[in-house]
Amino acid sequence: MRIFIGAVLACLAFGAWAEPADPAKLKTQLQDYYFDAARRGDLDMLNTFIDSGYSLNTQDDKGYTALILAAYHGQGPFVERLLNAGADACVQDKRGNTALMGAIFKGELKIAKRLLATDCNPDQRNGAGQTAAMYAGLFKRLELLDELKAKGADLNAEDPIGNSASRLASGEIRTPAPR
Repeated sequence: MRIFIGAVLACLAFGAWAEPADPAKLKTQLQDYYFDAARRGDLDMLNTFIDSGYSLNTQDDKGYTALILAAYHGQGPFVERLLNAGADACVQDKRGNTALMGAIFKGELKIAKRLLATDCNPDQRNGAGQTAAMYAGLFKRLELLDELKAKGADLNAEDPIGNSASRLASGEIRTPAPR
């Protein structure tokens, strides 16, 4: 499989096909392999993509990157390799969530702490106006709140309905008013 992916990547890069191929189909197939490797934590496969110059910040139809998927699925060594190879931890999916938010949601604290060491804004918001600190408060990942605060996160920042990381951590959850 690794040889096949390497050959496809090389052919796409150089346009050297002996017979006509559907580039869109090949691109989709490569993305599927890439994202599957992220979910499984297949470092050999990842290294093939990195060695071939594949764009590490490629996004699927939901906006997920390999880093978001690896963080969400608890693939710490894969996350580390992606970050060391230059993947952008600040990329947001179509809902505005980041790899850090996914790691916090899933309780992948070691991965979350690693992602906190990147240069992302600690108050980066998703489409619902929530921050990583709000996720940490809501999902009771209280050990991360001090680290987020040390990085500059505003634990009193509020989402559009008035929830803050501090309120959520204390169990005070505001819900939208009925219409």
